[in-house]
Amino acid sequence: MSYIQVYTGNGKGKTTAALGLCLRAVGAGKRIFFGQFMKDGDYCESRVLAERFPEVTYATYGARGFIRKGTENTTDTELALAGLAAAREELASGKYDIVILDELNVALFMDLLPLNDVLALLDARPTHTELILTGRYAHQAIVDRADLVSEIGEVKHYYTKGVNARTGIEM
Repeated sequence: MSYIQVYTGNGKGKTTAALGLCLRAVGAGKRIFFGQFMKDGDYCESRVLAERFPEVTYATYGARGFIRKGTENTTDTELALAGLAAAREELASGKYDIVILDELNVALFMDLLPLNDVLALLDARPTHTELILTGRYAHQAIVDRADLVSEIGEVKHYYTKGVNARTGIEM
């Protein structure tokens, strides 16, 4: 049996949780697809997945780098839509035990992806494939369809003191 999992909330650790699940699954001999939305692929996890874990197929459906709601443009939408189409193909292939779509919730929140297309992706999931979606602002329709939802909340974060993302910790 497989399920749909969602890691959301304003706290740090959603991608980290998905990467932990990925590592555990590799240890169990599972085949994983890890696709990242809203990122340009220049992160420590992308390098290590690509270089050291042949069991994991990694893809980035990036953006122009970090973007805020209201600053997105046509290129961002095109990248996200192309990413969703590629993720749909990977999911439909049936060759993965786990498909992780990192930051998909944010791409949806920023209106880079149509909700109906994302819901159709969830509905098309092969029954043997675990599907994990991460990112802040999970849409209620996705939360309603998910089997597990973890909301990671921020209690305190050093970002508020001006500490930017650090290599190997946040990126």
